Amino acid sequence: MVKAITWQDDFLRLIDQTKLPLTTEYIDCRDYHSVAQAIRTMRVRGAPAIGAAAAFGIVLAAKRLLEAQPSVNRPDYLALLQTAASELQATRPTAVNLFWAVKRMLQRLNEVATETPAEITRLLEKEAQSIWAEDIAMNHRIGQFGLSLVPEGARILTHCNAGALATAGYGTALGVIRAAHAAGRRISVWADETRPLLQGARLTAWELLEDGIPVALITDSMAGYLMQQGKVDLVIVGADRIVANGDVANKIGTYTLAVLAQMHGLPFYVAAPWSTVDLSLSSGTEIPIEERSPEEVRMVAGQYIAPPAVPVYNPAFDLTPSRLVTAIITDRGIIGPPYNESLSELADRN
Repeated sequence: MVKAITWQDDFLRLIDQTKLPLTTEYIDCRDYHSVAQAIRTMRVRGAPAIGAAAAFGIVLAAKRLLEAQPSVNRPDYLALLQTAASELQATRPTAVNLFWAVKRMLQRLNEVATETPAEITRLLEKEAQSIWAEDIAMNHRIGQFGLSLVPEGARILTHCNAGALATAGYGTALGVIRAAHAAGRRISVWADETRPLLQGARLTAWELLEDGIPVALITDSMAGYLMQQGKVDLVIVGADRIVANGDVANKIGTYTLAVLAQMHGLPFYVAAPWSTVDLSLSSGTEIPIEERSPEEVRMVAGQYIAPPAVPVYNPAFDLTPSRLVTAIITDRGIIGPPYNESLSELADRN
């Protein structure tokens, strides 16, 4: 299985997801600036993946500072790490895993702040590795919980890429699909292309083909017709943020699929680790929605497909209200509505 993120002791190796599936190229990030740039330009993407990458970005900030100034004093060292954390958090505003991971690293920093900079760096590296390993374990638990929702012969529609490339490994929505396939269930997957950056076409279709899981590619606008024809049994997607009432922020187009699923009486499932849950926000209207470059819509593979001067609106995410979500599959279990109660109860378990 592909590894989107690999820690190499002194640098972070990322698969360049903008080049897939035509070529497999890697980026070696040796400082936090390069990690921030990789997140900002979506060379690494997916809420859990960018959280893990940011954690290692803070480690790189510490390592590079110690190399440049071996006798750096503690206040200057701590100040630089705070600067790195702020820059990493500023890269993408919607995915809460990014903020969760950076916050966790800063909490660890505060716990060990009286140690020497060298010892702090060692402990921060250990914490980042734990975040990475825990995400993989959470994804496997999501897969096992979600297995109960996937019947034999299920035809599954998924959106964007919520697989190994979007996480530290295995995947959330694709984790459920992988678990069903591994359990011997005869399933098939519809992957919609996911305009404008085609994560479904470029990444999800590629991942599933690599794993030998039956998949067919459709354009985004075909989903309703497939449902109307009775060719879809369930929809499963990932998430970039889930708030206290169960509203979900995910890749643009998710809301459309949720409306279509309800119209056709199909279950609509959201799969995400607990690190994607943000109980500090009461509803989806409070989630900041990232808007990206107009060129992402005007161009495909470096070629204009629209008039260069045409105005563009390009939100990267949309909001799916909780009333359209059949169930949320987390690493702590499966929950259903009312989500303000079930999410609160799930939070109290750990």
